Amino acid sequence: MFWPLSGFSMGLLPGWVTVLILALEIGLRVILIGIIPGNRRPSTAMAWLLAIFFVPVIAFPLFLVIGNNRLSRGREKRQQDINEGLLKATRHSDLSDSSLSGDPRMRTTVDLNRRLGAFPIHAGNRLRLISDYEESFEWMVEAIDSAEKYVHVLFYIIADDSVYAGPVLDALERAAARGVDVRLLYDHVGTMTVKGYRGVLRRLRKSGIEFHPVLPLRPLKGRLARPDLRNHRKILVVDGERALTGSTNLIEPHYRSASAEKMGRHWVELNVVASGPVVTSLDIVFASDWYAETDEDLSDVVVVDMAQDEAARGGALVQALPSGPGFPAENNLRLFNDLLYKAVDRVVICSPYLVPDDSLLYAITGAAHRGVEVTLLVARKADKFMIHHAQQSFYDVLLEAGVRILRYPDPDVLHAKFILVDDDVMVIGSSNMDMRSFSLNAEVTLMAIDPELVVSAEQILDGYRSVSSELELEDWKQRPLHVKYLDNVFRLAAGLL
Repeated sequence: MFWPLSGFSMGLLPGWVTVLILALEIGLRVILIGIIPGNRRPSTAMAWLLAIFFVPVIAFPLFLVIGNNRLSRGREKRQQDINEGLLKATRHSDLSDSSLSGDPRMRTTVDLNRRLGAFPIHAGNRLRLISDYEESFEWMVEAIDSAEKYVHVLFYIIADDSVYAGPVLDALERAAARGVDVRLLYDHVGTMTVKGYRGVLRRLRKSGIEFHPVLPLRPLKGRLARPDLRNHRKILVVDGERALTGSTNLIEPHYRSASAEKMGRHWVELNVVASGPVVTSLDIVFASDWYAETDEDLSDVVVVDMAQDEAARGGALVQALPSGPGFPAENNLRLFNDLLYKAVDRVVICSPYLVPDDSLLYAITGAAHRGVEVTLLVARKADKFMIHHAQQSFYDVLLEAGVRILRYPDPDVLHAKFILVDDDVMVIGSSNMDMRSFSLNAEVTLMAIDPELVVSAEQILDGYRSVSSELELEDWKQRPLHVKYLDNVFRLAAGLL
């Protein structure tokens, strides 16, 4: 196959020039075969090579811009400093030794998270799940109105409306007006692509809220950030005492999409509100992102009382795990795999985007093959066309392994993100089960060892199951040929989605 440049030059340029161009094109292909696979998973490298070979005019420039998942050196250095400081500050933490002495299975998982993300595990946490969309926003308003010192807010998407996000912004403005320090971060690309962004920006500029876009794209100001590296976290912390995290963005349930509203599509979310030591962990994650964007150190604001955290008892054992480009070990993927290999009785995975790499696919099917009851809850129709088909390409091997696949009815998008393992472990946060969340997005995940929380999650699951339909292998094999074709095509590109 010739590249366009040599093909277009035939008959227009002297023959020797066309031959020279062709030699350069072939030479570049040979060179890229030896460069692109370096420090990339094979599926990602293959996706890039295929894209460059078939559509080089588009793919090669894209590879030069977004071909790796590294942050700038300055951002990487700041993240390393934060991690080292956190490990130093918590070096005397021994709660995982005392509280998990009778559970070596989870002790090693805690140690894995500790080494990857720096946070210790602590007891004394109180967790509550919120599955009702409006209730999550009501909680935010009430919590912000109770703030006395500060409010820290970080969302991938921030919008404005009269029922959901608007009242939260109202509460933030009220807090700032009464002297509370309100700090707000939002992902620049995630928010600027949503309808009404300029109005939100005007509102924030008129308020007393200190706000900053995360990883901003400002080429005219010399800020050449990677457009595909995003901060996908969702965190709200009030006075270091109460916090919310989970799947919800600060936006109404149609995501300001006219087409979604027309078809009646809602995003179905799941959040967790918390008090106890885990609030400090989430606050530190926010502070690290704030430092990365502003160079302002919030260590005098986010006070870490290790003695108090160590003394906490009862409640849920919870450990926070940040992940993203600042953590090259792909922390969230390693945690998910570790828990799947340790599952004894059952695993439930709920994710809007399930596009696993080979390691996660083997962990899921491996659990099913050894007799663990594995259930996947996914949207019947994902809101992203390419991801929808890439996700479907894995259903055959999952069903053949004995995995149950329950599909939430369209047009709604089941956007909740969590994993249940056996009867005592729940993982919840902002992370999807795809390669973008593992490598390109900054995420935050909570691992809770709490049977009561798992029971609460089961009650929410019952609601999801009651409206979902189970996918059967024989029926799935009968899907139309054009659907199979699209599934397979976009599976090849899964490493880039």
